[in-house]
Amino acid sequence: MRILLYRADGNTGPWIEDFARWLPEAEMVAWQEGADCGPCDYAITWGAPEPALKELAKVKAIFLGGAGADAILKHEDAIPRHVPIVRLGDAGMAIQMAEYVLHAVLRYFRRFDEYEAQARAGQWSPLPQHSREDFAIGVLGAGVLGSRVLDALKPFGFPLHAWSRSAKQIEGVRCHHGEEGLDALLRKARVLVCMLPLTPDTANLLNRTNLGKLPQGAYLINVARGAHVAEPDLLTLMKSGHIAGATLDVFRNEPLPVQHPFWQEPRITITPHISALTQRSESVQQIADKIRKLEKGETIADVVNREQGY
Repeated sequence: MRILLYRADGNTGPWIEDFARWLPEAEMVAWQEGADCGPCDYAITWGAPEPALKELAKVKAIFLGGAGADAILKHEDAIPRHVPIVRLGDAGMAIQMAEYVLHAVLRYFRRFDEYEAQARAGQWSPLPQHSREDFAIGVLGAGVLGSRVLDALKPFGFPLHAWSRSAKQIEGVRCHHGEEGLDALLRKARVLVCMLPLTPDTANLLNRTNLGKLPQGAYLINVARGAHVAEPDLLTLMKSGHIAGATLDVFRNEPLPVQHPFWQEPRITITPHISALTQRSESVQQIADKIRKLEKGETIADVVNREQGY
């Protein structure tokens, strides 16, 4: 068995070592532009450089090094429909995402962002507390990661809402779906958390119209993809005071350019796409297990639905 491995950063060594431990029967081949990789049975990729597409089209299955499929689906016309694209399941990312979102929610709820600004200015001024009952949290995306975030928020007693493409039932959460459901969630959410996959339907979903439906003084947390947010619209609504602030981990262009206006907006907290880092060991074990199942003719989880985009 031969497996083609591609990483944008070129750091394939540790991954090859882990695959030697968890899938010793496989020969790992690091993709290099211009090199003859020879025939491979499977591919593991983070994104898909165009010169590698002809190799990816020949394998039995393509495994992604993350939960999102948008980077490779940009090239889906070059990948035959019979080649399954398989994303990572949890692989240690859900708990990280829950930690990140919970921290951002509590920081805004307890007004720690404002206290940090006061401290820098040498001010001592207790602020009125937010009402927990009026502090509804809306989570866009109720898959594995979104459900884990909702579970982390439940003990704190906030009214919880979730929106998904199709109808769902989650204990302790008011679930919404469809266009009307999205409108209903937006009009209630004091904090909006975006955890959606990036598809043609969700790109620019957080635009002036939809963000404008949020209650006055709402807060945005985006841990999904930067292209979900219409950035000029977010800035406009923040300057008007309709949006109180935001914690953003993902951006249309990464690294975020130094001249980007987000850097000059003190109400925006910026982190460098670290809300859920890929855990190499867990990822390798998961991919190895799925490859063994495919070799036995068994079905596997997390195959990307190309029509849905995730």
